Amino acid sequence: MSASPDYPKDKEKALGSDADIYAVEAAPDLVIVRRFGALGPFLSKLFASGVEARGVERVPEDQRESKNAWNNLLMWWSVNAVLTTIPIGVLAQSVFTLSFGNAVATIICFGALGAVATAFIATLGPKTGLRTMIITRFSSGYFGGTIYSILNILTQLGFSVISVILGGQTLANINPGAFPLVVGIIIIGVCCLIPCFIGYDMVHVYERYAWMLMSLIMLFLWGLGGKAGYDINAQKPLEDTGRALSADILSFGGIVFGSFSGWAPVAADYNCRLPVDTPPMRVFLLTFFGLFIPICFVEILGAALMTITDPAYVTAFEDGSTGGLLAQVLSPWGHFGQFILVLLALSVIANNIPNTYSAGLSMQALGRPFAVIPRFFWVFLAFVVYTVAGVAGREHFSAILSNFLSILSYWTAFFIVIVAEEHFIFRRKNGPLGGYNLDDYDTPSKLPVGVAGMLAWCFGVAGAVVGMSEVWYTGPLGKVAGATYGADLGFELAATFSAVTYLPLRALEIKLTGR
Repeated sequence: MSASPDYPKDKEKALGSDADIYAVEAAPDLVIVRRFGALGPFLSKLFASGVEARGVERVPEDQRESKNAWNNLLMWWSVNAVLTTIPIGVLAQSVFTLSFGNAVATIICFGALGAVATAFIATLGPKTGLRTMIITRFSSGYFGGTIYSILNILTQLGFSVISVILGGQTLANINPGAFPLVVGIIIIGVCCLIPCFIGYDMVHVYERYAWMLMSLIMLFLWGLGGKAGYDINAQKPLEDTGRALSADILSFGGIVFGSFSGWAPVAADYNCRLPVDTPPMRVFLLTFFGLFIPICFVEILGAALMTITDPAYVTAFEDGSTGGLLAQVLSPWGHFGQFILVLLALSVIANNIPNTYSAGLSMQALGRPFAVIPRFFWVFLAFVVYTVAGVAGREHFSAILSNFLSILSYWTAFFIVIVAEEHFIFRRKNGPLGGYNLDDYDTPSKLPVGVAGMLAWCFGVAGAVVGMSEVWYTGPLGKVAGATYGADLGFELAATFSAVTYLPLRALEIKLTGR
């Protein structure tokens, strides 16, 4: 890793000195104000009021702080101990007919794998001071990083659509027929926009405390579900056997992995302001448990609620999906149960904040023409897009959830593998490149050419295609691995194909280009 450049302490002086090349990192607010001329005074007041000016620029070492270190645990706990996580567990029975025991085992095993992958990416934030999509430039080049940014924009917007639809559904189920679903979706979207528009510090403040109330509510749901009567053997007669069972486990496992690894492309966005000497193992463990404990706890809750055989609960799910089922679970508590349902609906705000904030950063990471536009503009654009999409797709929630999370796991798998091989093999201390020259993050001529990275993710896509099993397509290996509907081996093959090809391709690229 390169030494930190000598950033001028006086921001105003920096803008007019030879150190202007570092001005956007040292004083992004002043650079933006100067760049937009007539809008400068308005922007200056906006930044002075607390709106974050920094976008995808690297955070200088002398502007790092350790105050949000524990948010590596607390933030991810808040983000995942929410309503949005419950339907993933519900899919185990409603789509894959898994028994409760097999659902729990699948969630724990595939979840651990996804949590390890995401926690590794999180360690790169303090080490580099860069946002996640910018870090990909050191393995796949400037253009390759742009492709990753496009994929991540689609990922975060997809997550956001799921969040606002589910939050809106739950609000609508509080008093069926009296509260339009569209209004609920818009309310959730606006509530997500506010902290993301303000920026990094407000995101951390909200996520530092949101987990407390939501964890308590999840315990309430566990208790009320138990009172209704869990029957962990209820799904046994419906469960497939033999190859069909294996296919169900692999396909559901891909969705579970995606629910964890889906945070990998944003994991470094929220700790890049920590000091460079923050122990990587501390970041890894805090992030791992911040993901693994709440996601497993809540996804298993979703699976458990589907074992309730009371006809009223079965009808509630058939008529109102997950939101209807939760409304029925809370119905014994009357008006207080309705209040809890409101809080559950609003919990998706904590989940959707990282989606919204990081979608804006990924739009900036598309390239310099996008990076010069202030971060808050892209955040607002993301809000508009996913709110409109949520209104349009509000009647197809289950299909969106299952298909989106499966496809998501494909690209995050090869993204993680490529970044990991670059970090541990080529950027290790005594490796071919000896570390990261962090000053080069926005200089295409000094970054890798990117051919190795792009070819490796092309092979990863090929692996996903031959191994995937979706409603609309099943790859040849996916057909062989399963029974009637095949088995989804998409993320496993995507990761394997990329891992095997990136190593020799990158070694050759370094030999020929030196970078």
